[in-house]
Amino acid sequence: MTEPRKPTTGPLQGIRILDLTRLLPGPLATMLMADMGAEVIKIEDPNAPDYVRAFPPYQNGESLHYLSLNRSKRSVLLDYRTDEGRATFFELVKTADVVMEQFRPGYLANLGLEYEAARLHNPTVIYVSVTGYGQTGPYAHLAGHDINYIGLAGILGMTGHADGPPVQAGVQLADIAGGSYMAVIGTLAALTARHQQGVGQHVDVSMTDGAMPLLQSVFAMHVGQMAEAVRGAAPLSGGLPNYGVYPCQDGRYVAVGTLEAKFWTKFCQLVGKPDWIGFMAPQSPAERDEHKRRITSLFVTRPQADWVAFGTEHDLLITPILDLADLEHDPHLTARRMILTETHPVAGDYQTIGVPIKFSATPARPGWPAPDPGADTAAVLVEMDTDK
Repeated sequence: MTEPRKPTTGPLQGIRILDLTRLLPGPLATMLMADMGAEVIKIEDPNAPDYVRAFPPYQNGESLHYLSLNRSKRSVLLDYRTDEGRATFFELVKTADVVMEQFRPGYLANLGLEYEAARLHNPTVIYVSVTGYGQTGPYAHLAGHDINYIGLAGILGMTGHADGPPVQAGVQLADIAGGSYMAVIGTLAALTARHQQGVGQHVDVSMTDGAMPLLQSVFAMHVGQMAEAVRGAAPLSGGLPNYGVYPCQDGRYVAVGTLEAKFWTKFCQLVGKPDWIGFMAPQSPAERDEHKRRITSLFVTRPQADWVAFGTEHDLLITPILDLADLEHDPHLTARRMILTETHPVAGDYQTIGVPIKFSATPARPGWPAPDPGADTAAVLVEMDTDK
């Protein structure tokens, strides 16, 4: 038998997480913690493994979606719908700090694997449930996806241009910000509570609830009955001509973030448009749109690279809007190691997103590529028997 794979660095070394999640939200959460040093054991039903394994695109037959969400983990195949499988699962629970699952409320209870059953075997276990709508409430048992959650949370209704339809975001906001990130936050908070108070608990993560803090600023405007609290009119969502997206001569775009008066005033003076200084406080939607048209007429006179260089030279918060193919060439993202090349024994070399949090004393980094199904089953079961 090969040497068991175990984390060797990161602030979460010594924490063991049993990962029953699938697809995107839960697997990303557990991968982030695995990169931070937690021992994450991905447990899959051999008759119904993680669906993402079958999602294209493929490289040498391996799903790049699966590889991008499951590095640094160990893999165990376990039919937890059988008596023997359930018994093995609870033996693993005895050794675990955290269980994370992503099934609809009640599914695991029907199998006898819910939190109340798990805590009988490990009273201090932290059991994290990631669902679309939470464990309670009239929508708890409904199916859903990211678009449903951000629609219900009010985010989709605020996204898009004024007088236009809601526009879908280019990424999964509720799945990741409301699901993955909140699951990590909830897990770490519960681990802290256990360290301080000696208690385990059930952590209820609703992707809809978790996405709602993204509304913090615009909801305050809504409560204050400000006119800007509508789609495309909020200051940071299209309402300010000096804070937005502008096309360049070469068909590419820049993000202009001259929010504060000092930056916008300097910009206007440097481009020879001192009469534009008042543009940052339009008095009506029509005036706002006219200001944007005039600013656009300036930006389309030069290519993106020129505007970016101009913004960098004068500290004007003008940055490029990058396409995905640009990310690996950006010097800052490269310096921050946010695009990595990993090597899988079958897929070969592939690019993936790096570790987003940097620790000075306990560096977090990917441990190994995503495991094959059941690659660590034998080793984990031997360890479990040894630990008894």
